[in-house]
Amino acid sequence: MRLTHYRTLLITVGCALMPSLSLKAQDLIISLKQKPGDFTLSASGKSASLYTSSTDYPGVIRAVNNLKADITLVTDAAPELITDKAPSDKEVVIVGTLGKSILIDQLIQNKKLDGSAIAGKWEAFLTQVVEKPFPGVDRALVIAGSDKRGTTFGIYDLSKQIGVSPWYWWADVPAKKSNSLFVSGRYVSGEPAVKYRGIFINDEEPALGRWAVEKYGGFNHSFYEKVFELILRLKGNYLWPAMWWAGFNADDPLNPQLADEYGVVMGTSHHEPMMRAHAEWKKTGVGEWNYETNAPTLQKFWREGIERMGTRESIVTLAMRGDGDMAMSADTKTALLERIVKDQRDIIQDVTKNDATKIPQLWAIYKEVQDYYDKGMRVPDDVTLLFCDDNWGNIRKLPKIDDKPRSGGYGIYYHFDYVGDPRNYKWLNTNPIIKVWEQMHLAYSYGVDRIWIVNVGDIKPMEFPISFFLDYAWDPKKWNQNNVEEYTRQWSEQQFGKEYATDIADIISKYTKFNGRRKPELLTPETYSLVNYNEAEQVVSDYRKLEKKAESIYEKIPPAQKDAFYQLVLYPVKACANLNDLYFTTGKNRLYASQGRLATDELAERAKKLYQTDKDLSSHYNKTLAGGKWNNLMNQIHIGYTYWQDPKEAVMPEVKTIENPANAEMGVAVEGSEKYWTSSSPEAVLPEFNSYQKSKRYFEIFNRGQTAFDYSITANVPWLKLSQTKGRIEKELRVVAEIDWTKAPAGITKAQITIAGPSGKPIVIYANVNNVSTAGKEPIGFIETDRYISIEAEHFDKAVTSKEITWQVLPDYGRTLSGVTISPVTARSLNIDKESPHLEYNLFLTDTATAKVQLYLGTTLSFNANEGLRLGISFDDESPQIININKSETPKSWGKVVEDNARLVVTQHKVSAGKHVLKYWAIDPGIVLQKIVVDAGGVKPSYLGPPESHRLLK
Repeated sequence: MRLTHYRTLLITVGCALMPSLSLKAQDLIISLKQKPGDFTLSASGKSASLYTSSTDYPGVIRAVNNLKADITLVTDAAPELITDKAPSDKEVVIVGTLGKSILIDQLIQNKKLDGSAIAGKWEAFLTQVVEKPFPGVDRALVIAGSDKRGTTFGIYDLSKQIGVSPWYWWADVPAKKSNSLFVSGRYVSGEPAVKYRGIFINDEEPALGRWAVEKYGGFNHSFYEKVFELILRLKGNYLWPAMWWAGFNADDPLNPQLADEYGVVMGTSHHEPMMRAHAEWKKTGVGEWNYETNAPTLQKFWREGIERMGTRESIVTLAMRGDGDMAMSADTKTALLERIVKDQRDIIQDVTKNDATKIPQLWAIYKEVQDYYDKGMRVPDDVTLLFCDDNWGNIRKLPKIDDKPRSGGYGIYYHFDYVGDPRNYKWLNTNPIIKVWEQMHLAYSYGVDRIWIVNVGDIKPMEFPISFFLDYAWDPKKWNQNNVEEYTRQWSEQQFGKEYATDIADIISKYTKFNGRRKPELLTPETYSLVNYNEAEQVVSDYRKLEKKAESIYEKIPPAQKDAFYQLVLYPVKACANLNDLYFTTGKNRLYASQGRLATDELAERAKKLYQTDKDLSSHYNKTLAGGKWNNLMNQIHIGYTYWQDPKEAVMPEVKTIENPANAEMGVAVEGSEKYWTSSSPEAVLPEFNSYQKSKRYFEIFNRGQTAFDYSITANVPWLKLSQTKGRIEKELRVVAEIDWTKAPAGITKAQITIAGPSGKPIVIYANVNNVSTAGKEPIGFIETDRYISIEAEHFDKAVTSKEITWQVLPDYGRTLSGVTISPVTARSLNIDKESPHLEYNLFLTDTATAKVQLYLGTTLSFNANEGLRLGISFDDESPQIININKSETPKSWGKVVEDNARLVVTQHKVSAGKHVLKYWAIDPGIVLQKIVVDAGGVKPSYLGPPESHRLLK
């Protein structure tokens, strides 16, 4: 199924509105003037009346009532809602479903409306201005749907276009006020590419669960009505409900009744078969959750679930896992699971009196269940195979491209939130949408288009990736690696208007990228290097700049937008900037304590303040934001983990305090080392100065006592420049050294920096200065400095393609700049020859070396029948080394990969000094290259790897 677009519905308004994400921004015309033939939805304090039929679906009538409220929010002019009457006004809005609405059917019968584009389609709708639709009526705006949800989607699509965000309630996004609304044209939408598109509310304690209890008394129909409406406004249609302690069907009989009325298809999670919540088993189950020993009891339990389901739209989960979402026992037999599925389908058929093949069902191939699938377990063809990711956003398995089609098709269960190994991540959004796009594009390309369901935790604060996931499921062909950034900008404009949309999109993209490097729950004071490549300091600086940018926008936007901006932008940025600073400050405190620095205790106090700031930010979200509307939503503990499960309470990271002597004592530390010097033995050496990289280097002079002292610094060569040469030190001072390359001698020089302090015994620092001489061998490409070359993947010098294979850059993918992968992702595995697809990187090595090539890759798993994904690496014309990146995967190695959000593979090569071409060869699709580091013996420990090396182009 694919989207079909006819001439686009055009809306003209009396003030600026947001472009709908279902339309291209350039297709919307925004004007203060009404054009001839435009339909007046609202003008001069009056809105056109809404007409509907009582014979239509109750869910459609609910949505029409919401449209009435939406128009009122935007225009302050409430339209009249009229049911079962012939339109009599000059201009009217007519809403209804084909075959259910008398008015719509009359328009089609009288050839005033052509419904052939949507008739018989799944969830399709059209919106059109119709001239002279009925006697006495000049013009009508018609919203017609092919079915219940089609009409509902048409209604909410109009709401979104006139300025009501789908997140108007869940994120307090205010409607965009307009005095006038005019409509022209015809717009047809549908069918969606993915049939069932939904969310899974999960891991709902201690946040959403406590909030729901406080506001609604639990997960009852009053709560779920808000969820149903949100899903439909986002053009989703499917829900797995909260299930840690709640039972959707049992807790409130109105829950399933209203879901069906709204038009939301219900299911139960991957481990809750036959429409029964696990919470129900805990309350009423008798005996073990074990089919071998307790089959009659389980059959009765499951039968009751299907009886209760009745004829309501549902997708029934089949098979079973261990009790409470635990793995099945190691001795569980495939034959037993197949028997369970057969018995469950017999129950379905017996209860519903329908052929079981006519009742939508799924089998979730989750965790250890995949082992049974891999060993040959199969279910009937009409059952949807719901493949799963690894709980960390990496799809574990997909159908083979040449597999025989299944009538039940394939689905994906994906995660934005997770409780489990190697660590929970529940607090904030850590899902860059380019990664979501890359994995779901992979799934869709392999024919997975029946069900897409995503674990969204507490719903908040996953607003942005939820929007993308459901929009992408509706039309995967609309969004690609080249316009994902535009999606973020459009979404930001939809929530906050055009003025700051680009800047807000940049903030959202960057903070999710930064969070995606390593989940906040996994951060420690040791994550980023305190001494190498200025890494930790740069990470915090980048976050603080983002925070400052967000705060600047917050101060400028209208008061009505501030609550929404705080939820969607400011809080996650401030909280994550603060958290990263907390760990950085704690790490510095511990380092300073080991060096005996007088500033140690000051850093301890700063860390305590940052820890308190974290609490204050969460408290503001809970207690103050939107008048306390979201109390408890930021309860999630995110500091103090010691293993996979979150602690019961947040725990301040341990800081050190020390006692310093009364007298002054000078210490010196140099960039790139955790050591410190109080004398010149052993030698203190700065990282290399290189005329290509032209890096500045620093050293620090600090006080190990309580009395201030005077210092002076001298260099033994005039071309070594220092940011300070003398002064007085209370606690510490950073001195930056750089080279005047126009005066430095060619070749390698060892310069000295002498620091005199209070003891009368100076400390000498050595600086190795390499003013590279390349007479007769001018380097081209990336230049080795400090015995390494670091390259961002997209900075290749040549991309060799073939008739079938091209290369794609994935902007902002991964931990540093971007990713590069081959297209299409369904390509057959390649055999390497001289002309096969590869990337070439020109580089220059200054010395002969045994070089290690470190490849930083995306975290893609072996989705191709567990064969592993392969690539090749070579220098110049040597035979490529073939690497299978997944072949030796173990639970431990997988855990490190997802913790680091990168896969590091290494090859080793003998390489001479001079020019070379490094070649990265494509073999299997799905691998994403992020970064290449050629280590000639100089790479130092860091999380993100060395910053990119200097590059000379021809």
